[in-house]
Amino acid sequence: MTATTDFIAELFRAANEVNKLAPVEKRRLLQRAIFTIRDMRDAIGIPPSTTAADTLIDISTVAAAVDRRPNQEVREALLEAAGMIRDLRIVIDSKIEVMIKNARGSEPTP
Repeated sequence: MTATTDFIAELFRAANEVNKLAPVEKRRLLQRAIFTIRDMRDAIGIPPSTTAADTLIDISTVAAAVDRRPNQEVREALLEAAGMIRDLRIVIDSKIEVMIKNARGSEPTP
Protein backbone atom coordinates (compact mmCIF):
# COMPACT_ATOMS: atom_id res chain seq x y z
CA MET A 1 0.00 0.00 0.00
CA THR A 2 1.04 3.57 -0.55
CA ALA A 3 1.30 6.21 2.16
CA THR A 4 -1.85 7.84 0.79
CA THR A 5 -3.80 4.59 0.92
CA ASP A 6 -2.55 3.96 4.45
CA PHE A 7 -3.67 7.43 5.52
CA ILE A 8 -7.11 6.95 3.97
CA ALA A 9 -7.46 3.70 5.92
CA GLU A 10 -6.30 5.46 9.09
CA LEU A 11 -9.01 8.12 8.62
CA PHE A 12 -11.69 5.45 8.13
CA ARG A 13 -10.53 3.56 11.23
CA ALA A 14 -10.53 6.76 13.27
CA ALA A 15 -14.04 7.60 12.06
CA ASN A 16 -15.26 4.18 13.18
CA GLU A 17 -13.62 4.58 16.60
CA VAL A 18 -14.05 8.32 17.07
CA ASN A 19 -15.41 7.90 20.59
CA LYS A 20 -12.13 6.23 21.63
CA LEU A 21 -9.91 9.06 20.36
CA ALA A 22 -8.65 11.95 22.45
CA PRO A 23 -9.40 15.45 21.11
CA VAL A 24 -5.71 15.97 20.29
CA GLU A 25 -5.74 12.83 18.11
CA LYS A 26 -8.90 13.93 16.29
CA ARG A 27 -7.42 17.38 15.66
CA ARG A 28 -4.10 15.95 14.47
CA LEU A 29 -5.80 13.63 11.97
CA LEU A 30 -8.06 16.37 10.61
CA GLN A 31 -5.18 18.85 10.30
CA ARG A 32 -3.04 16.25 8.56
CA ALA A 33 -5.93 15.55 6.17
CA ILE A 34 -6.32 19.28 5.46
CA PHE A 35 -2.64 19.64 4.59
CA THR A 36 -2.76 16.49 2.46
CA ILE A 37 -5.80 17.74 0.53
CA ARG A 38 -4.22 21.15 -0.05
CA ASP A 39 -0.97 19.55 -1.26
CA MET A 40 -2.82 17.18 -3.58
CA ARG A 41 -4.97 19.98 -4.99
CA ASP A 42 -1.83 21.99 -5.62
CA ALA A 43 -0.19 19.02 -7.38
CA ILE A 44 -3.20 18.69 -9.65
CA GLY A 45 -3.36 22.41 -10.32
CA ILE A 46 -6.57 23.23 -8.46
CA PRO A 47 -6.26 26.76 -7.05
CA PRO A 48 -7.15 27.45 -3.42
CA SER A 49 -10.84 28.08 -2.96
CA THR A 50 -12.05 31.32 -1.43
CA THR A 51 -15.71 30.36 -1.21
CA ALA A 52 -17.66 28.99 1.71
CA ALA A 53 -18.80 26.12 -0.53
CA ASP A 54 -15.41 24.41 -0.17
CA THR A 55 -15.82 21.36 2.06
CA LEU A 56 -12.25 21.83 3.25
CA ILE A 57 -13.44 24.91 5.15
CA ASP A 58 -16.01 22.76 6.97
CA ILE A 59 -13.34 20.22 7.88
CA SER A 60 -11.08 23.04 9.13
CA THR A 61 -13.90 24.40 11.28
CA VAL A 62 -14.42 21.02 12.90
CA ALA A 63 -10.67 20.61 13.45
CA ALA A 64 -10.39 24.01 15.10
CA ALA A 65 -13.09 23.22 17.65
CA VAL A 66 -12.86 19.43 17.82
CA ASP A 67 -13.17 19.38 21.61
CA ARG A 68 -16.52 21.21 21.39
CA ARG A 69 -17.95 19.20 18.48
CA PRO A 70 -20.08 16.08 18.84
CA ASN A 71 -18.39 12.83 17.85
CA GLN A 72 -20.83 12.39 14.95
CA GLU A 73 -19.68 15.68 13.42
CA VAL A 74 -16.02 14.73 13.82
CA ARG A 75 -16.78 11.32 12.30
CA GLU A 76 -18.40 12.97 9.27
CA ALA A 77 -15.41 15.30 8.84
CA LEU A 78 -12.98 12.35 8.97
CA LEU A 79 -15.01 10.43 6.38
CA GLU A 80 -15.35 13.48 4.14
CA ALA A 81 -11.59 14.07 4.29
CA ALA A 82 -10.90 10.40 3.47
CA GLY A 83 -13.23 10.60 0.48
CA MET A 84 -11.63 13.79 -0.80
CA ILE A 85 -8.13 12.33 -0.51
CA ARG A 86 -9.27 9.16 -2.29
CA ASP A 87 -10.81 11.16 -5.13
CA LEU A 88 -7.74 13.37 -5.50
CA ARG A 89 -5.48 10.32 -5.55
CA ILE A 90 -7.53 8.86 -8.39
CA VAL A 91 -7.12 12.06 -10.38
CA ILE A 92 -3.37 12.16 -9.71
CA ASP A 93 -2.92 8.47 -10.58
CA SER A 94 -4.90 8.83 -13.81
CA LYS A 95 -2.78 11.81 -14.87
CA ILE A 96 -5.89 13.66 -16.00
CA GLU A 97 -5.20 17.27 -16.88
CA VAL A 98 -7.43 19.62 -14.93
CA MET A 99 -8.65 22.77 -16.65
CA ILE A 100 -9.96 25.53 -14.37
CA LYS A 101 -12.38 27.92 -16.03
CA ASN A 102 -12.63 31.43 -14.66
CA ALA A 103 -16.08 32.48 -13.47
CA ARG A 104 -16.25 35.37 -15.90
CA GLY A 105 -16.05 33.07 -18.89
CA SER A 106 -12.50 33.88 -19.97
CA GLU A 107 -10.18 31.21 -21.29
CA PRO A 108 -9.53 28.23 -19.01
CA THR A 109 -6.12 27.94 -17.43
CA PRO A 110 -4.28 24.60 -17.62
